[in-house]
Amino acid sequence: MSTILQVENLARSYGEKNLFENISFVLGQSQKVALIARNGAGKTSLLNIIAGTEPCDSGTVTMYNRNAFEYLKQEPDMSPENTVFEEVYSHSNDIQRAILTYEHVIKGEDKEEIEHAIAQMDAIQGWEYETRVKQILTQLRLPDLDQKIRELSGGQRKRVALAKVLITEPTFLILDEPTNHLDVEMIEWLEEYLSKSSITLLMVTHDRYFLDLVCDEVLEMENAAIYRYKGNYTYFLEKQAERIDIQNKETERAQNLMRTEQEWMRRMPKARTTKAKARIDSFYELQEKASNKIYEERLNLNIEGARMGNKILEINDVSFKWGELAILKGFTYTFKRGEKVGIVGKNGSGKSTFLDIITGRLRPQKGHIQTGETIQYGYYKQQGLVFNDQTKVIDVVKEIAEVVRIGNGDTISAAAFLNYFMFPYPSHFQPVYKLSGGEKRRLYLVTVLMRSPNFLILDEPTNDLDILTLNVLEDYLATFNGCVAVVTHDRYFLDKIVDHLFVFEGNGVIRDFPGNYTQYKFWSDERKRKEQLQKRLAVRKPDVPKQPVAASNKLSFKEKRELETLELEIAGLETEKNEIEAALQSGSLAAEELRQKSERWAVLIPLIETKTDRWMELSERDSPA
Repeated sequence: MSTILQVENLARSYGEKNLFENISFVLGQSQKVALIARNGAGKTSLLNIIAGTEPCDSGTVTMYNRNAFEYLKQEPDMSPENTVFEEVYSHSNDIQRAILTYEHVIKGEDKEEIEHAIAQMDAIQGWEYETRVKQILTQLRLPDLDQKIRELSGGQRKRVALAKVLITEPTFLILDEPTNHLDVEMIEWLEEYLSKSSITLLMVTHDRYFLDLVCDEVLEMENAAIYRYKGNYTYFLEKQAERIDIQNKETERAQNLMRTEQEWMRRMPKARTTKAKARIDSFYELQEKASNKIYEERLNLNIEGARMGNKILEINDVSFKWGELAILKGFTYTFKRGEKVGIVGKNGSGKSTFLDIITGRLRPQKGHIQTGETIQYGYYKQQGLVFNDQTKVIDVVKEIAEVVRIGNGDTISAAAFLNYFMFPYPSHFQPVYKLSGGEKRRLYLVTVLMRSPNFLILDEPTNDLDILTLNVLEDYLATFNGCVAVVTHDRYFLDKIVDHLFVFEGNGVIRDFPGNYTQYKFWSDERKRKEQLQKRLAVRKPDVPKQPVAASNKLSFKEKRELETLELEIAGLETEKNEIEAALQSGSLAAEELRQKSERWAVLIPLIETKTDRWMELSERDSPA
């Protein structure tokens, strides 16, 4: 396996903050590697250094065949005055220049220019390339190719940037949060595209299902070092727990030994022998080892929101439109105490608008909404970051509350609550401007939760949060005794948190699905399969009267045995399929079990169909003429 990337002894710091030091790793051809770390640990800085857009303090980066390399940034650089088409084809290779020229001249009437452009496309064999490009553009559902970049939404710009890097067919691709601002359908397409590709991939993402299905290795950045795990995200979780356990035990042993050595250092005579000096050196090494961070069990917070009365939120025959785009059509729903609903649908279907309607920021054009007198919303918005950059982190939260109420009437301090959400105590006195983008998002989340709401409205809370923070948020929501309505494209998050889904199906239609996302996906795929089957049956030609089966076409002994075996196999597969369907609809499966059973179900369906087709063929021949 040839080497694509070699990183040696890389170091980077910002002021007094040491991001990473002396890290080294190698990427080989076709490896797909995920980079995992908490916000502020330097993930994006490392990617920028590898891409050559940011300097390092020391070390080297060797990228073989840099001409076949592409980098998708979290916030891609694009010219706002370019059209979508111009931006997608803005690379400088000959084929893309020829396609850009061809697409421009065919809009005019200059036959000579058109003939020259066609000849150029023929000369460089650009037609096949253009076909592949248009397939990618179609799959990514790009907006009007003549539309200006400045007119696009965040999700549309992300899809344009994705198209721009994918159409060059790079051998090495770096992706920094590629699933942000993409809807679930688009994430699943990208997931399939990358998993089937032979491309070498280095990626930062918080989407854990995406990690599991695409990546075969994980690099973890922790305490300025790199740890490598040769497996997917599920494997990483198992091995990370083992590493932390070993580190904890080593630290505890070092701390126990430190007590003895400290006493010896205190009593040590001034005349130091060579042996004593060696022991002193060992003491300082031991002191460093004993100061390593110990991972403690996270507080189990049973969060107490404000008191909630009997009436929560009643939505009565509500309709709303943006121009000709229907968001809601006669929607009615009554929220119950403690329910958690996930809101899913394509980008632009009106999910964020729905949240603004139920919280009173927008008035429905028809129908009405009644909110209980005791309801206190905590609204986490996509565009909700408003901080004074010079304010200290601890002062940001203390302006809201000095303490946070938890279960049984107990309270914890604002500092302890910050620490729970992975702001260690030394960071509390940093000014906000020193935080990374993800850390600012996490601080914003803390300010929403500290107000003790009893109805949480979360609009894309998983964007820009690292996996470790998501785990903390999921644990928090698991014990939260109020209501939750969450818009997110994070399938893992939905599977772990919600009781049911509001599915925005378009044209103002909202389906209330009783289950999590994996269960919905299973149901949706099965519905599509049945619809496709019905369409195939509807267009079949009328059956031709069967002719008597020739004697020579009767079943052989081997085929009779095959027919008998198929009957048993099909019955067994049908039983297994029914058991899986019952388990998926039970709502009692853990996320990993849901994924495994869904994958097995997807294997069973075509297998049953294939064996049934063969059984029908044999049984027709076995029947009397």
